[in-house]
Amino acid sequence: MATNLPSFPVVDENPLDTCIRFREIAPVVEVEFPGGVPAYLALTHKAVREILAGDNKTFLRDPKHWPALHDGSIPEDWPLRAIIQGGHLSTMDGGDHRRLRGLIMSAFTPARVQAMEGRIQQMVDELLDEVVAAGDGVDLVPAFTEALPMWVICELFGVAPEDRLRLRNWTSTLLAHTTPPEVAFATQNDLWAFLHALVERKRREPGDDLTSGLVQTHDEDDKLTTDELVGVLWIMLVAGHETTVHLLGYAIVALAQNPDQLALAKAEDRWADVVEETVRYRHSVMMTSFRFTAEDVVIAGVPIAKGNAVGVVFQATGIDPSEHGPSANQFDITREPTGHLGFGHGPRYCIGAGLARLESRVALETLYRRFPDLSLAIDPDDIPYSPSFFTIGPLFLPANLGVAQP
Repeated sequence: MATNLPSFPVVDENPLDTCIRFREIAPVVEVEFPGGVPAYLALTHKAVREILAGDNKTFLRDPKHWPALHDGSIPEDWPLRAIIQGGHLSTMDGGDHRRLRGLIMSAFTPARVQAMEGRIQQMVDELLDEVVAAGDGVDLVPAFTEALPMWVICELFGVAPEDRLRLRNWTSTLLAHTTPPEVAFATQNDLWAFLHALVERKRREPGDDLTSGLVQTHDEDDKLTTDELVGVLWIMLVAGHETTVHLLGYAIVALAQNPDQLALAKAEDRWADVVEETVRYRHSVMMTSFRFTAEDVVIAGVPIAKGNAVGVVFQATGIDPSEHGPSANQFDITREPTGHLGFGHGPRYCIGAGLARLESRVALETLYRRFPDLSLAIDPDDIPYSPSFFTIGPLFLPANLGVAQP
């Protein structure tokens, strides 16, 4: 299914650099994804906001609305099918989407999220004690930026500690565009089977966790199927930690590159501003899974016919100079807020935004309080990043700790 369209991603080019280059062509550009599959990229704040506002109306997430996925145009073994297809929240529209979203939102009330702060602080402290023990050269990715979000989401859903690493590895494999088709499908099957087993275990032995609560809802409400329940767990366990992993990593890199901003955050306790600026400046999500046009549309002046796939590029949107000014690609926690789209907009606004903000603020404030002289033991230009155009973040952050504080 080869096309004459520009390729995405481009070998040996940072996907964000590619998207910035494409943005000079148009706000929305048609490209060729791996496997010769054509789809559109939305690259500006205006284009992305228009698309997000059209969710559940002109833009749908159910893959049945993408004819090329079903008419033989796209191969059955296309690896991205493992992400695009499946009965989880991000592939549902309309009433089904609102119903399942309502179930999750009931678990992420502001009061419940705020009540987690003490436990999150305990987790952060425990992890940083282990960082101290590891000493200079410790890689903060497995030791901290990956570990904390996975601990939090697993505890929230009642997943045993010994399963954390498996879940993290499954997620990384699914989201990597370099994963071979057979591995991608096998990984999705393994994760789905694990979550089905988790549901059955919580039915037999319920606890004080969200999975047990969802199982109880399922057993009391015949409108919630077991596959829908598992789909809720899938999207929350995968998306609910992956984005925070990279948010923390990007924040550490940005603060290392901008010592004046780090000094200001320390002096004025502006860690909430660090989190917000990181979400804008280097969003964890390069591109969302596809949306499909329910009718012929015009987005930011670009016509797109019905039945096409569109990926929203959050990373490019966050540094769009037409929205954030000529300094858009500079990290500045004093920036006047203009309303970034980092947590979305419209009917699919991020359910876990409050938890991500809380978790990241506590993590960063404590990290730099415990290690006031923390520095990276690697040139930022040499940091490797995850091989994915869905979520991207640092894979390796060796650090020199300096003198640790209690």
